[in-house]
Amino acid sequence: MASNPFVQPFAKGQWSGGEDPEQTDRGVGVSGSPQAGAGVVGGDAAAAAESWRAEVKQPLVPDSRGQPVAKATASAAIDLLYWRDIKQTGIVFGSVLLLLFSLTQFSVVSVIAYLALAALSATISFRIYKSVLQAVQKTDEGHPFKAYLDMDTTLSEEQIQKYADSALLYVNSTVKELRRLFLVQDLVDSLKFAVLMWLLTYVGAIFNGLTLLIMAVVSMFTLPVVYEKYQAQIDQYLGLVRTHVNSVVAKIQAKIPGAKRKTE
Repeated sequence: MASNPFVQPFAKGQWSGGEDPEQTDRGVGVSGSPQAGAGVVGGDAAAAAESWRAEVKQPLVPDSRGQPVAKATASAAIDLLYWRDIKQTGIVFGSVLLLLFSLTQFSVVSVIAYLALAALSATISFRIYKSVLQAVQKTDEGHPFKAYLDMDTTLSEEQIQKYADSALLYVNSTVKELRRLFLVQDLVDSLKFAVLMWLLTYVGAIFNGLTLLIMAVVSMFTLPVVYEKYQAQIDQYLGLVRTHVNSVVAKIQAKIPGAKRKTE
C-alpha cells in the first residue's frame, strides 16, 4: 500500500482529535473526503494534492446570520446616497420627495389611496393591453406578471428573528441612554441634552415634522456628495469649530461644581 504524502511528516500521537494515521492511509485524505484518499491509495499523490488545493480555494459559504446580505445592503445604500447611478438615485429621490410633498397637502389616508389607485390603474391597463395583444396575435404568452407572482416574498423565521433581535438591541440601548440622561448619571451630558431639547423647542415652533423630514431627505442625498467633493475645506472648518466648542465646554465644566468628569 502506498503511504499518504500528507501523513508522513507526522508521527503517531501528533494528530488532533485522536485521529489514527492508518485511517488516512485506508482512504481518508487531508480534505476529509474518501475520493482524495482513494487517489492516494491508487498511487496518484499529485492528483490528490491538486484536489485538496482546489477544495481549499473554494469560497466559504455565508453563515446563516446574513452578514454578506447586510454588507450588500449597506453598499447599495451608500451607492444610492453618493449618486453612483444617477438614474436610480434620481428615481428614488424624486419618489420620496413627491410622497413627502403630497403628505403636506393631503392626509396620509388620501395619499395611500391615490397611490394604490395609480398602481392599480397601471397594472390593470397593462394586463388588458397584453390580453388584447395576445388575442390579436394569437399567442399564448400567459400572465404578464407571472414572474413576479411566482417570486417567493415570504420571510423566513431566521430573518424575522434577526430583525427582531436588531430592533430589540436598538430599543434597549436607547432606553438605557435616556435613563442615564434623565437621571443625571453624568451632569455634563444631561446639560448638553437639556440645551438640545431647548433648541428643538425653537425648531418645532418654526418647522413641523414633515418639513424637517423633507429637509433630512434632501440633506441625505446632497451632503454626502458635497462632503466628498470639498472634504479638505470642510474638515478644516469643522476642526476649528470643534476646537472652539471644546474650549467653551471646558470653561463651563471648570465653573460648574461637580461637572468635571471622573477619570476612569
